Amino acid sequence: MFKLYCRAYQFAFRFGAYLLHWRKPELLEGEGSVTKLPELIKKKNLSSVLLVTDNVIMSLGLTDGLQDALREAEINTAVYDKTVPNPTLDNIEEALALYKENNCQGIIAFGGGSPIDCAKGVGIRIARPRTNIKYMKGVLKVWRKLPPVFAIPTTAGTGSETTVASVVVDSNTKEKYAIMDPVLIPQVAVLDPLLTLQLPPAITATTGMDALTHAVEAYIGRSNTKKTREMAKKATVLVFENLFTAYSDGTNIKARANMLKAAFYAGGAFTRAYVGNVHAIAHALGGMYGVAHGLANAVTLPLILLEYGKSAHKPLAELADVVKLPGETEQQKADAFIAAIKELNAKMGIPTTIAGIVEDDIPAMAFHAYKEANPTYPVPRIFNRDDFIRAFQQLMG
Repeated sequence: MFKLYCRAYQFAFRFGAYLLHWRKPELLEGEGSVTKLPELIKKKNLSSVLLVTDNVIMSLGLTDGLQDALREAEINTAVYDKTVPNPTLDNIEEALALYKENNCQGIIAFGGGSPIDCAKGVGIRIARPRTNIKYMKGVLKVWRKLPPVFAIPTTAGTGSETTVASVVVDSNTKEKYAIMDPVLIPQVAVLDPLLTLQLPPAITATTGMDALTHAVEAYIGRSNTKKTREMAKKATVLVFENLFTAYSDGTNIKARANMLKAAFYAGGAFTRAYVGNVHAIAHALGGMYGVAHGLANAVTLPLILLEYGKSAHKPLAELADVVKLPGETEQQKADAFIAAIKELNAKMGIPTTIAGIVEDDIPAMAFHAYKEANPTYPVPRIFNRDDFIRAFQQLMG
């Protein structure tokens, strides 16, 4: 009965989604495009903004060109650079205080998924000042217009610059949860490949596999539209054709630009079609141990695709055709696609297990994954708690 309830919920939500406003971010792309953003902000009559980033990005000087351009445009800029991987509610509150102190009118998110998620969290707090952000977790809980959010990704993975999602961690409970609402889609996305040139190979690898996970989970789920299927296919092809090049030659601007576009397409696909059990598991690992989201997804993806078995063979076979993998039957093609993911992981030094998982923590993580996935995620096969426990045990090795 529970599985029937989940499918009914997903069916209703799939068709209800047609009634929602799915804004597409205005896109600035190409080498040096980040310096064009202040002019666009000025046109929106904003005179003061909060720049949300992290200390690594600041130490690398990646924001220098943007900050110089903001000064030239006479736009006052407050900088919050304390965002941690898997941003916390404390990060959001600290950044919010800075936003208010400087009478900001908009938010620039500069970095990987963590600064962008943090920036969206600040926007949520501004839109819903009387509501604790933990009550926003889940789907369609915000329902208020956010201040303008301008997203500048420095990794090609999360796709947060085009998604409805913000993922945050409660430091006290170690729970990591997603807030999903169309109002969280940024107004502007800036895809500047020059900002990704200093990305280390390991992070290039795991964030790139994050993008692939978004594309694959969106494609094999049951809430697709024609448009999300096309975006997922485009993202999958771009990842297979460019990720290893970007990993092995980080200065290859074409590969870097293509990976940014892959993440953008994949984000657009999953923001409408949703993700699945891979993400539910990755969020549990991130909340409990602080495992980087891209790494968790990369390791978990082939394992869960195998667990889906026959229920995912057809869509996986279609993706195999798109990236020109061999096979006669749907199962052969699906197996070839999963094998190709494993091979790509191995070539980039991504492990097959997650270090540090404690057996006693598995029931709690399985519970969190189960609660996140059901009834919302339109996965090929609905997992029960035992399925999640078995998945964590396999990840532990």
